[in-house]
Amino acid sequence: MQVVVELFGIARARAGVARTTAVGDCLGDVLADLAAQFPPLAESCIAGRTLRPGFLANLGGQRFVTAPDTPLADGDTVLLLPLDAGG
Repeated sequence: MQVVVELFGIARARAGVARTTAVGDCLGDVLADLAAQFPPLAESCIAGRTLRPGFLANLGGQRFVTAPDTPLADGDTVLLLPLDAGG
C-alpha cells in the first residue's frame, strides 16, 4: 500500500524533497522503500528498516512510532522528524 511521507529538518535536506510517497504494510517497509529512493536519506536517517538514533516517525500527526512492525493503512501519512524538531 502507498503512504504519504512528509520530511522535516535533516531528513528533508538529505532527501531533497518535503513530501513524497512510499510503499509498505508497516513502518519498516516504508523506511526501506525510502532508503532505496533516497540513498542520502538512508545514510543519515535510516538504518535498514529502522530509524537511526535522533529520529522519530509520527503517524498521521497523532502518535509517535518507532517499531518497524507498526502497521500502516493505505493513504496514511508518516512524518519523519529529527528529535530536535521545533525546538
